[in-house]
Amino acid sequence: MGGSVMKPPVSRLAPVQWIRQNLFSTWYNTLLTLAVGWLLVTSVVPVFDWLIFGATFSGDGPGDCVGKGACWLFINQRLNFFIYGFYPDAEQWRVDIMFALLALSFVPQFIDRFPGRTWFGLFGLTGLPLCGYILIPGGWFGLEPVDSSKWGGLMLTLVIAYVGIIASLPIGVLLALGRRSEMPIIRGLCIVFIEVWRAVPLITVLFMASVMLPLFLPEGMNFEKLLRALIGITLWQSAYMAEVIRGGLQAIPRGQYEAASALGLGYWRRMGLVILPQALKLVIPGIVNTFIALFKDTTLVLIIGLFDVLGAVQSTVTDPAWQNVATEGYVFVAFCFWVFCFGISRYSQNLERKLDTGHKT
Repeated sequence: MGGSVMKPPVSRLAPVQWIRQNLFSTWYNTLLTLAVGWLLVTSVVPVFDWLIFGATFSGDGPGDCVGKGACWLFINQRLNFFIYGFYPDAEQWRVDIMFALLALSFVPQFIDRFPGRTWFGLFGLTGLPLCGYILIPGGWFGLEPVDSSKWGGLMLTLVIAYVGIIASLPIGVLLALGRRSEMPIIRGLCIVFIEVWRAVPLITVLFMASVMLPLFLPEGMNFEKLLRALIGITLWQSAYMAEVIRGGLQAIPRGQYEAASALGLGYWRRMGLVILPQALKLVIPGIVNTFIALFKDTTLVLIIGLFDVLGAVQSTVTDPAWQNVATEGYVFVAFCFWVFCFGISRYSQNLERKLDTGHKT
C-alpha cells in the first residue's frame, strides 16, 4: 500500500436528523430546547414588534407617534442634527463628500479582487486627511469657514476617531521602539511618557486639555477646544498603542534581530524591513481592539461641550415636544457604533487571513 492517508468520509445529516441529534437527543436536551424556545418567543417577538411591526416611521410631528412601538419618526426628523450637528445646511455637501471619500477608501478593502484597492487604502491614510483639512473647516479655495464649535453629530465622532487612530499608530510605534532602545535617556523618557499617560483616565485628559491647558499658555495664545481635545486623545491613545506594539516586538525571536544585523542593515532599515512588519502582524487583534476602544471613547468629549452623535441625541431627547423617545435615540446611537466597530473588526480579520503565513489546516 502507498503511504497516502485517506481522510474519513464526511457524514452529512438531514435537517430533521440534525435537529433530533442536537436538540432532542435526551430528555434534558429536550427540556433545554423547549425552555430556550419559550424565552425566544416571549422576548424576541415583543422586541421585533416594538422595533418594526408596531413602530411609527413617518408623519408630520410628535402627535403621529400614538402606537406602542418605537417612534422612528423622531430619528427621521432629527437625523440632520444627529449627523452634522450645527454645521450650516448650505455647506453640508462638504461633509457628504468626506463621507463618500471615506467609504471609497475603506469599502474596497473588504473586496479581495477590487481593482486598485491598495491605492484606495493609501488614499485613506494620506489623501483623505488632507481633503478633510481643506473641506470641513473651510477657508481654502473660496470655501466658507466653519468654526469647529459648529461641528457635531456623527461627523464629529468620525473626525475625532479618525484623527486619533491615524496619529496614534505612528507615535505608538516610535514610543515602543524608544522604550526598547539601548540609549538610557530615550528609553527613560519613553517609559515616563507611556506610564504617565496610561495612568490618567481619558476624562481627566480631556478636562485638562479643555480647562487647564489654556491657563499655562502665554497670554494671547490659545487653541480651539476641538484641537486641544484631539491632541490629548492622540497622546493618551499613543501610550496604549505603544504597549500593544511593544508586545509584538518582544514576540519576535532574537534570531530575527541577529539575522537582520548579519545582513548589514542599519537600525531603521532593520526595524522597518524585518522586525516591525512581523511585530505588527502579530498584534493586529490588539491594535484593532485599541482602535475600537478609542472609537467608543469619543463619546467622552461631551464633558467638554463637544456634541458628538451621543451628545446630539442626549441634547434632543430632553425636548418637551418629544416624549419618551430616549430609547429610540440610544438605539440609533448603538446602531451607528455597531456598524463602524463591526466593520473595523471584520476588516482586521480579513487582514489577518491575508497576512497569515502559518501552516494552519
